Amino acid sequence: MIHRFNGATAKLAQTMASQPVTWSSVSKTARGLLTTMQHTLTFFGVSALAMMALLYLRPELAHEASQLLAQPVKPAPLVARAPVQAPALSALMTAPAPAVLVDNQPPILALDDKAIKANRKQQEFVTTWLSKRYRVAGDAADMLVSTAYSTAREIKLDPLLILAVMAIESGLNPFAESPVGAQGLMQVMSKIHHEKFQDMGGTRAALNPVANIRVGSLILKEYVKRGGSVEAGLKTYVGAAAFETDQGYGSRVMNEYQKLKLVASGKKVPTFTSPAAPKPVMVEKASQEQIAGL
Repeated sequence: MIHRFNGATAKLAQTMASQPVTWSSVSKTARGLLTTMQHTLTFFGVSALAMMALLYLRPELAHEASQLLAQPVKPAPLVARAPVQAPALSALMTAPAPAVLVDNQPPILALDDKAIKANRKQQEFVTTWLSKRYRVAGDAADMLVSTAYSTAREIKLDPLLILAVMAIESGLNPFAESPVGAQGLMQVMSKIHHEKFQDMGGTRAALNPVANIRVGSLILKEYVKRGGSVEAGLKTYVGAAAFETDQGYGSRVMNEYQKLKLVASGKKVPTFTSPAAPKPVMVEKASQEQIAGL
């Protein structure tokens, strides 16, 4: 009906524009307009009467309509997105052993904590030196060193040897990966040693610092025991057991190990090792006869 009203209005406007304005045309237009308005009002009136009759015959509809109109309009709840936060590095590390409480006595530190406290000064020296040498954050280096010490204490292996292997293998980068698939701090071949990760969540735990240090240390101890010496164990660890030489890998690890021993004892050891000076090229001096012959 509204479209018809608009159409009639537009038609009247066109008619008025095309014809000269006279009293008869104006009155004719006005009558047409009034007729259209009358039809429109009649339509709305009939619709209202029909709606009232429906509500009278169906009172439940009137009740539902009144309840609907009475309810306040509530805005749609805003869904707040939680900020994405990276897990704290401490969450990747093992929690310290709890204290043992005794009645009427101060807390007694558990075995791991007692051992850590006993070696704390040594660990502080090692942590500071490794942090500066490999540009690792102090807190992260402290947790890596603590984990290496607790693991070494558990499996009975020198913690400085573990740290030396970590340093040479990955530069203390827990997410390092070699082209052949060695992963983590100690560059463990997780596909080969997958059974050692079963109790730690599978091979995906190879990039977990704690799991990597533990598995790598177990492998290192096994190879040292099998080879009969640290040098033989390191040669097997780097995958050169079947070759004549390990390309200097064992020497680099033992060199780092000796430095860590000095650091742990409180000695001042440079964090940067200057490259060896090139050997001078010996040029044979030309004799006077050769010079004369030029």
